[in-house]
Amino acid sequence: MPGARAVKRGGRPSARAGRLLILAGAVLWGTTGTAQAFAPPGADPLSVGAVRIIVGGLALLAVAALRGELAGQRWPPLPVAVAACGIACYQPLFFAGVLETGVALGTIVAIGSAPVAAGAIGFVFRGERPGRRWAAATALAVLGCALLVGGGGGVSVEAGGILLALGAGFSYGVYATATKELLERLPYTAVMGVAFGLGALLLSPVLLFAAPGWLADPRGAAVALELGLVATATAYLLFARGLSAVPVSTAATLSLAEPLTAGLLGIAVLGERPGAASLAGAALLLGGLALAAKGEEEG
Repeated sequence: MPGARAVKRGGRPSARAGRLLILAGAVLWGTTGTAQAFAPPGADPLSVGAVRIIVGGLALLAVAALRGELAGQRWPPLPVAVAACGIACYQPLFFAGVLETGVALGTIVAIGSAPVAAGAIGFVFRGERPGRRWAAATALAVLGCALLVGGGGGVSVEAGGILLALGAGFSYGVYATATKELLERLPYTAVMGVAFGLGALLLSPVLLFAAPGWLADPRGAAVALELGLVATATAYLLFARGLSAVPVSTAATLSLAEPLTAGLLGIAVLGERPGAASLAGAALLLGGLALAAKGEEEG
């Protein structure tokens, strides 16, 4: 049976398969920017983020319910609450940080700080000790991310925006660590369904202050479905499946495939023209991802 060697007893993937699953999920996350570019006028970032999580959360709950994995489970309240809060906090913190300090620097700080935050949180609360390969891979990937996203210039440093973006990176680390804890006890589809369902509930009041009228446009509805079903539900199912087999720090570093995918789609689909710094950043980021995907045990 193809891939049988990649799955360990109990249905958990091997570490190598887990890393590939996380990379696949991050590639799907990288489609969000391109999808938003096709949204109709009036689709502000905050409402887009809220709709994405709400649609994705409902889809994940539906998948878990259809698989019969919601009933009869014993849910530890603290990790569930922490995972849901991490999901709900990331979106507004990220978009607010980008709004304050600009797309380039806000994205660099939020995405670049996530692996460091995840590594620190995983070490403190789970005793995970990232190795030298992870440190080298993360350094390469974060530097590459900075060059890739910031290569176009236009960076504006605002202390408040930096703090908001750091909060987004920290929220990602909190979410990933709490999810890892849940995945050790519960099915991954159920974990994603409950965490995102509660996260969507926490984030739904955002729509009261945003303008979701763009959803009435067929193009807007298509964008919402892509963001919710593909870039959220499918992507996070892949991420959760992979996270069950690898440390939180490694998962966060591999997640940096998101900006690389976004950059490549910007070139191929949106006709963007990257400069030399962006191309160098893409090469460094790709090298860091390759190093992280190889894994500590293979070096």
